[in-house]
Amino acid sequence: MTTDKEFRPGSNGHSISFQVQPESAVPTTDKFCDKVKKYGHGVCSVETLKNRLPILKWLPKYSLTDVQSDVIAGLTVGLTVIPQGLAYAKIAGLPPQYGLYSAFMGCFVYCFLGTSKDITLGPTAIMSLMTGTFAVSPVEGDATYAIILTLMSGCVQLLMGLLNLGIIVNFISYPVINAFTSAAAITIAFSQLKHIFGLKNISREFLHMVYDIFAHIGETRIWDMTLGLTCLFLLFFFKKLRTLQWKDENPDDVKLYKRIARKFLWLFGTGANAVIVISAAGVAAGLIGLNIKDKLSITGELKAGLPPFRVPDFTLESGNITQSAGEIFTKIGAGLGIVPLLGLIETIAIAKVFARQNNYRINPTQELIAIGVANIISCFCSSYPITGSFSRTAVNSQSGVRTPLSGVVTGALVLLSLYVLTPLFYYIPNAALAAVIISAVLQMIDYKIILILWKANKLDLGLLLITFISSLVIGIEYGILVGVGLSILMVLYPLARPRIKYTTQEDILVVQPDQGMRFPSAEYISETIIERATTGTNNKSVIFDFQHISTIDYSAVMSIKKLMADLHRFQLQVVLTNVNSTISVDLEKAEIPDLMIFSNVDKACQQLNYTEPTDIAVIHL
Repeated sequence: MTTDKEFRPGSNGHSISFQVQPESAVPTTDKFCDKVKKYGHGVCSVETLKNRLPILKWLPKYSLTDVQSDVIAGLTVGLTVIPQGLAYAKIAGLPPQYGLYSAFMGCFVYCFLGTSKDITLGPTAIMSLMTGTFAVSPVEGDATYAIILTLMSGCVQLLMGLLNLGIIVNFISYPVINAFTSAAAITIAFSQLKHIFGLKNISREFLHMVYDIFAHIGETRIWDMTLGLTCLFLLFFFKKLRTLQWKDENPDDVKLYKRIARKFLWLFGTGANAVIVISAAGVAAGLIGLNIKDKLSITGELKAGLPPFRVPDFTLESGNITQSAGEIFTKIGAGLGIVPLLGLIETIAIAKVFARQNNYRINPTQELIAIGVANIISCFCSSYPITGSFSRTAVNSQSGVRTPLSGVVTGALVLLSLYVLTPLFYYIPNAALAAVIISAVLQMIDYKIILILWKANKLDLGLLLITFISSLVIGIEYGILVGVGLSILMVLYPLARPRIKYTTQEDILVVQPDQGMRFPSAEYISETIIERATTGTNNKSVIFDFQHISTIDYSAVMSIKKLMADLHRFQLQVVLTNVNSTISVDLEKAEIPDLMIFSNVDKACQQLNYTEPTDIAVIHL
């Protein structure tokens, strides 16, 4: 029920009516109870359960054709993740088996909670580098720091998902993500050159690493270098087989033996990592069998069998080293925020790309929940932080995956390799694993964006270059913070210093900000108006055009009130135009003296030119 309220000025004769919502006399208890019931019904509904367990949506429709496609895709991804996992663990500063410990539980969890059919969770180059940066234990080969980081990353991600805080990711601009990814790829690639050349005692910091590699290049081990460069060349060649395009007018007319041969080449290219690692291990085993030892640097003994399922240790006790949970958390430091945030960025970005390619939709909030739960459960299996892998997701998609159930096949294959094949990993050369890593991360470097940004937006190009150089010079962990800080500054600066359009009509100054007026900009706008209106030979009354202002806050209201009072001392008026109904109500409640609001600039000009100021508030809607 609404009532009309009318303001009648004393001198100009105009009046206007607008709607005011009265206070309701009905008790609000019943309304509150109805809202609680409605909310409870929504939370406990079948639809909500399906949204939180997406497997319930596609499992009832699952068919034998889906099984065949998912098994093929799962096995193909499994052949990719096993050598990658062994290699990525070295980047994280952990024994190789931890890469496999991180490669299976995420696949199982995502099958139940994920909304993308293509995504595969597991160890990635970026997460491995971040783990090696923030979670290096003082005890060699110890994973306590990494496992705690996994648990805390999962908790942060899950909390963000439950609170719908995925929007935070949107404040990190694409140039920053691109620059960070490229810098991380270069850092990782350089870190593996020591294994390609068989060098020892190389620093982990990028600039020192580059210096050490060139300083020790004379100590290169010929067998390691030969095998490493050969593996690197073959990996790039074999992966080209996966992208071969056959120019057939009608694919259905291609003979069976050709289709089989092409499928074999595709599988060979897709499983290139596994082929290279197995072949290199065979070479190493053959040399050892011929008593040609110490020619190749090999992985060596690994802990056999499956990881124990247990609660993570929050203290570290080894020899003379004892550290409490507080000390561990302090040393991980900023990693507790950076690692989960980067994990979310990787997963959501990858999920969106493949959802767009394959014409389906994902639920970003549910993706946050899925990756959070996956990290929390994975930490019980001695995993370091996991996220979506772009390369393995691409393989999964190209293999014809139908549902997230393919992840179960991938996880099962990883568990099988841990249970059966661990003794054979002894012979894998470090140079071969380094080649696998380098071939994977070089694809992450996007140099084409520099030319695009040069033509499109040089400010974004500057942001990209600053982030990139900072990541290489002062460290990856600080480079991303510099980039994020600059991104947020670029968003906030226009809010604090909006562009203001000034137009002069006789002795009237028309002011029009190009965006909202809230507390960061309120004082700046009012002070700028006062300066413009009172500078020069003739002082000018002000028409404040609210055309681009949709909401205001308390600071803005107070700034308007102060603006009118300050200009009143110069015998100048301030009138407002194009004010929406919401702002009008806020201004009315503030009880600003001499407030006049008009529907447009022309009417405001007429009022200022032909009438004297009035002490009665005039509302024109």
